Parts: sequence; structure tokens; C-alpha cells
Amino acid sequence: MVRGSERLLALFLLVFFVFATANTTAIAAKAPSASTLIAQSEANNDNGDPLEAMNRVILSINEFFLDLLIRPLAQLYVTVLPDFALNGVHNFLNNLRTPVVLANDLLQWEPERAWKTTQRFFINSTIGIGGLMDTAKDFGIEGHSEDWGQTFAVWGVPEGFYLVLPLFGPSNPRDAVGLVLNSFLDPISIWASNTHREELAIGRAVTGGVDEFSRVMDDLEKLKETSIDYYATLRSIARQKRKADISNGAPAAGPSLPDLKYDFNAEFSQ
Repeated sequence: MVRGSERLLALFLLVFFVFATANTTAIAAKAPSASTLIAQSEANNDNGDPLEAMNRVILSINEFFLDLLIRPLAQLYVTVLPDFALNGVHNFLNNLRTPVVLANDLLQWEPERAWKTTQRFFINSTIGIGGLMDTAKDFGIEGHSEDWGQTFAVWGVPEGFYLVLPLFGPSNPRDAVGLVLNSFLDPISIWASNTHREELAIGRAVTGGVDEFSRVMDDLEKLKETSIDYYATLRSIARQKRKADISNGAPAAGPSLPDLKYDFNAEFSQ
């Protein structure tokens, strides 16, 4: 399991840094100067982002990687597949995550939500043809998302400072640890590892990343076009959206927030 995890992690990091370093000149030209970044970081220590200088560089590398590889794949994905197929893939991937959602429902002591998660899993896995259709939603049983990062928050673990992770995007130390646990404790991932089906985990990770990004790429592009400071705007939205997720609802005030997550939830337990 550990060896497989190291291989998969190494594969993702290798691809990431190969593409990132292939055009370092272009990235450097777009990024602020080192002195500017240091000044920004020192000026913003009080806003929970002491690593802003590093985070801005990582965001630039992430954006380069997304524009070079993921965006073309996502555009091809939405162009080739009809809407019903796109929804089917998305529903199927969500259904595979149900055990993780259920575990965190229980760990947060939310029996009502845990019961809804259980109902959704059995209905969608059977009547919904293995999760390809969200039949439970048609029955009035809405879905929701839970993860280890949200569970830690409910337990009182502070989020810590703002962090931009390579490939995974906006995060913080608490959610970064949760991301690792989500992968290691996912039963589908464990099954793939124990049966030597690493290719299934890789395919699930790549498909999930492309599917998630295809649903937010237009919003992200509009955000870039309308933001004076894209980094600061993305940071603000990511934090507000995460707070709304943890509280199981929308923020108390203000307009609804788009889910701008582009999460490559790779299964690192191979």
C-alpha cells in the first residue's frame, strides 16, 4: 500500500513540476517581483495569510498547469459527452464518495444527515443504476458533502493559516491533513490497493479532477476577468465557502457563493 501511494504521489508531482518548469520564464514574467511579494506577505500577516508570497507563486504554477493540460481536457470532456453522460459521471463519482461522507456524518454526530446519506447510497446504487442517476434526489433526499477537514472543524481544530496546495488549490493545514485522511481511509481506494488495481484509482482521480474543474472553469474565468486581485478574491471566496460547508448551510449574509473548488482528490493510499 505504501509503495503504491509513493508511486502515485510521485507521478502527480512529476507531472506537475515537469509542466511547471517547462515555462518558468512565462510564469516569472506574470508573477510580482520578490520584493513586492515579501512586502505583501509582511503587510498581510494579520489576515491569516503569512505565506502569501509562496502561495501566489504556487497559484501561478497551478494556473499554468490547469491552462496547459486540465482546461483542454475539461473542454474536450464537456464537448464530447452529452449532458446526461456528464451528469452520470458526476453522480457516479459522488456515489463512490458516500462511505467517506457517511463516516464523517457519524463522527460529527449528525444522525439525521447520516441516515439521509445511507438512504441516498442504497437508492442510487440500486434504482439509480450504480449511482449513475441521482434517483434519491428525485425522491426529495438531497445530497451533501462531508470530509475530514469539516469534521476537524466541528471538533474545534482551528483552520490555521491560508495555504495554496500544488494541484489541489486553496486550503489550510487542517484541511490538508483532512485531504490525506480522506484518501487513505476511503474504502474504494483501499479495495483498489488490496486487489492491485492501481489504474482504477488513478483513473478515478483524473476523471474526478477533470469533472470538478469542468463545472467551475467558466466561473473561475469570469472571476479572473472581473477581479482586481484574483488571488485575494479567490482566497476570500474559498474561506467563505469553506465556512458555509462546515456550518452545513449558506453564509449568514451576502450573496450565494459559487463552489470554485478544483480538487484533484487523488487516491494516495495505493
